[in-house]
Amino acid sequence: MGVALALAAMVSFASNILITRFAVTRMAVDGGFFVVLLSNILFPLALFCVELALRAAPLAWNWKAAGLFALAGVIGTYLGRRFLFDAVELLGPARASVFHSTAPAFALVGAWLLANEHLGAYELALMAVVWAGLWLTQPRAGSGAAGLPRETLRKGMLAGLGAVAGFGFGNVLRGLGMRDWNEALLGAVLSSLAALVLQVATTRDWGRIAAQFRAARRGAFALYAGCGVATSLGSVFVAMAMRRMEIALAVLIVHTTPIVIFPVSVLLLKNREAVTPRTLLGASLVLGGIGLLAFR
Repeated sequence: MGVALALAAMVSFASNILITRFAVTRMAVDGGFFVVLLSNILFPLALFCVELALRAAPLAWNWKAAGLFALAGVIGTYLGRRFLFDAVELLGPARASVFHSTAPAFALVGAWLLANEHLGAYELALMAVVWAGLWLTQPRAGSGAAGLPRETLRKGMLAGLGAVAGFGFGNVLRGLGMRDWNEALLGAVLSSLAALVLQVATTRDWGRIAAQFRAARRGAFALYAGCGVATSLGSVFVAMAMRRMEIALAVLIVHTTPIVIFPVSVLLLKNREAVTPRTLLGASLVLGGIGLLAFR
């Protein structure tokens, strides 16, 4: 069940990537991020209200777990995404995507340090197989680092490390919160609320955000809201998965989005050049590693 939930989270996050591809052409990311965060709050909040009305057990508040979810929102949702945007701007999407695939390594270290989680040789070997597959599925960065000034490269590397550390440790905090408090939907609300508060507090040019809203093309708000729904579902599914399996393994599966992105790119977006023998080999390693984890 844990692997199935982690795969559901991966599909949700992959859907977000695909929707974002169309959303950014209709409204700038700065304004769209506010729509995403609002959706991250309102959608799981509505689901939580329905769940609370239908279930027999009442809500039992847990301050420690609530704090862990809020901190996960600060580290993962806010700082992780902010650093990722900086990395994409400085290094380009191809180089930045290589960083994104290393987030499970930080989750592995974080789960070991914070959750006292120890994986055996078999699990570590399968993680290595999946990592190798993810590396092969990453797009080539063209000329590499040669075309970038040294200072830009240094700042981009730091931003990339900050992004993957935020995503990795943020997920560990979610997993710790779920161990003490089985409230995935409410935890998602608290994480996004903390991220929204920080985003509002650090935004200075509100005129620019308002201008982006006014200039938004038709469908922009609906697409960004769809991104919010998809990422909300991903956060809920991965939190539920981490209650049933090792945190590091759940995070690893969540980051295997290329196995969804590439087929969709070929079938729907006609991006046939994205699939090469290299990416097919990588996808095969990823699927094989996940399959062996499922039958562990």
